[in-house]
Amino acid sequence: MSNDAFVVRLSKKTVIAGAVAIAAVVGGVGVYFAGGLLGSMGAPPARAADSPPPPPAAKPDPNAPPAVDLTESQAGAIKTETVTDRSFPQQKLALGNIDFNEDQAVLVYPPYQGLILQLFAKIGDDVQKGQTLFTIQSPDLIQAESTLISAAGVLDLTQRALSRARQLFAVQGIAQKDLEQAVSDEMTAEGNLRAARDAVRVFGKTDDQIDQIVKSRKIDPALVVTAPIPGRITARTAAPGDLVQPGSPPAPYAMADLSTIWMQAFVPESDTPLYRVGQEVKVSVMAYPGKVFEGTISTIGATVDPNTHRLMTRSAIQDPDHLLRPNMLATFVITTGPAVNGIGVPFDAVVREPDGTMTAWVTTDKRHYTQRIVKLGLQDASDYQIVDGLKEGETIATEGAILLDNIAAGGATD
Repeated sequence: MSNDAFVVRLSKKTVIAGAVAIAAVVGGVGVYFAGGLLGSMGAPPARAADSPPPPPAAKPDPNAPPAVDLTESQAGAIKTETVTDRSFPQQKLALGNIDFNEDQAVLVYPPYQGLILQLFAKIGDDVQKGQTLFTIQSPDLIQAESTLISAAGVLDLTQRALSRARQLFAVQGIAQKDLEQAVSDEMTAEGNLRAARDAVRVFGKTDDQIDQIVKSRKIDPALVVTAPIPGRITARTAAPGDLVQPGSPPAPYAMADLSTIWMQAFVPESDTPLYRVGQEVKVSVMAYPGKVFEGTISTIGATVDPNTHRLMTRSAIQDPDHLLRPNMLATFVITTGPAVNGIGVPFDAVVREPDGTMTAWVTTDKRHYTQRIVKLGLQDASDYQIVDGLKEGETIATEGAILLDNIAAGGATD
């Protein structure tokens, strides 16, 4: 064998040996990746052929009422109360406003035309019947007093003439007819004086004042205008020097007797059969919290307002201390029937939902709360009567019921 042939054979062996070596290296790398790298990633455990599949997750019941589980800090913000049985009066509530008793409210005008001389009362003053409010200078009064003074003078003259006539008649100094004429003149003068006194008395002058005018023969031009009723001055539009006339607005003074005052309220048309004249009412106003004013229904409207479908009711309220003021907002409560027993909860325990339903939150451990739909009945100053949805003895959330509602709805919890 030649050297060239040896070289060729050697080259083939070398190639084969190199290929085997390369294959061994590649195989080792493959074993490393398969056993090392992939092994380190782990493989899912094999499930036995006879093992059952895991049960599916339970779905929430869409008809179950909302419930809330509170943390310890959240539970501290909730106050609870036990549902108890109690008595509810059958009452109706209505809003209204305070007004003057128009049967005891007057506008004060002078009886005659004149210029105001002096004012004696201010707005808010309490005055008595007959107390002087203002004085005017009245031409009519001046004329009446002039007639009075003239009539008094004529009477004096006729009385002296009658006295002389009687003396002369006694000595046959005059005829019978002259004496009778003197008597007639004296009687006519007396009648004229009485009429003149009455005319002056119409202007408010007393008998003593009239006697003084007659005695002094001096005119008193001041016409005194007095309060026609006892009450409070509610308005004054006059000033000294103003010309005022009877019945010509504005009236110099307005006043009202405030011992009783009106409250007008408008009640729903559906409640009209429950109201009648003479029913007792209890009224409260924001200005005097906790104070109750008592009265009775005095008037029930004859028609229902076509726009609001409400009926006007008017109550006469006793106010001896004059605390109420016209146009104050007022709430009146009227009892329409005997009291009814039922379970009750505070106002704060009931939540109005967006759809209009009323709900309450019930608990047994003060940590887990369940929402209940409730039906309301009567109500008093602080509680609702629960007709359906709760039972006596159950524990409910009072303060914090709205917080529970927000948590259940996914709102803020802080």
